Amino acid sequence: MTRKRAASPVHAEGSSPGLGDRLGRILAALVEAYVEQGEPVSSLWLAEQGGFGMSSATLRHILAQLEEMGYVHQPHTSAGRVPTDLGYRYIVDLLLADRRPVRAAREVEARLRRAGTVEDVLEGASRELSRLSHHLGFAWAMTESASFQHIDFVPLDGHRVLVVVIATGGRISHKAIEVDEAIRPVDLQQAANYLNTEFAGLPLAEVREAILARMRQERTLYDRLMARVLALASSGFADLDVQDTLVVQGASSLLEAGLDSPSLDTLRSLFRMIEEKNRLVKLLTEYIEGPGLTIVIGTEHAVPDLQPFSLVASTYSHAGRRGTIGVIGPTRMRYSKAIAVVDSLSRTVSRVLDAE
Repeated sequence: MTRKRAASPVHAEGSSPGLGDRLGRILAALVEAYVEQGEPVSSLWLAEQGGFGMSSATLRHILAQLEEMGYVHQPHTSAGRVPTDLGYRYIVDLLLADRRPVRAAREVEARLRRAGTVEDVLEGASRELSRLSHHLGFAWAMTESASFQHIDFVPLDGHRVLVVVIATGGRISHKAIEVDEAIRPVDLQQAANYLNTEFAGLPLAEVREAILARMRQERTLYDRLMARVLALASSGFADLDVQDTLVVQGASSLLEAGLDSPSLDTLRSLFRMIEEKNRLVKLLTEYIEGPGLTIVIGTEHAVPDLQPFSLVASTYSHAGRRGTIGVIGPTRMRYSKAIAVVDSLSRTVSRVLDAE
């Protein structure tokens, strides 16, 4: 596996740990103890509970080495050590290297199979993710890109025009639009021919933007007919504006007592991102480079709002399209459980959707 730089997501194909066996085992024990107890881990605790057969002094020296390498840090002079994001990354890379596919429990799959629409399946999946991991669960369906095929303007009477827009994937919009004054059928036909010649085959979003841009251009001011036709076309495209589906469940889990509690300001920033949704979708689009698991830990996030948190996500497939499910939780996360839950649920979602 290839190690990725900080502030980049790491995929299941990602990286290979660079520590030797002894340092790696001690770091793994420290991370596990800190995740379970939530308190800095001392050399004395490792000597008594770690089963390494080493003295506290020897372990203290090794912890100092790990601190110099950036895997742990000491919150206070008299305290033990806690993992850094790099320390968590080391453990995650080990888990990814050794992981085996885990199938979701039959009752979980059965509940998802009882869901009706794709949106219902995603809502159920995000709920199961939150319940099983005790973190915030999300499910995202990437919108299928569609291209513009054809537009028609059909005069209905003196003051109404039917606008019909056809796009790939069988998407059709038809809307009757009121006009201030009648437009001749020949002018409507010429305008439709122009738009079909100019834009056929282009993505819907690109066509919408181009029409809006031309409506804003000054030259349309002296061409009233073109300005009115562009306004009609814009109205027809509005009904074809399909949004990504993003379902988020379990935000209250971030406040659970057994986990690190982010500050209120940090939580507000995260909740704003969730409410806006398009910001989270944009981040997921940047993170998800291909199929499989993607894990982003703390300061690996480019966005400061997410740096107190870790993200574990996996893609699912349905009808040739991909989506993503995952969890967001504190960096002090039980990564083995989160990875197993997300990995198994993504496979289950693919099976459930493919069976529809």
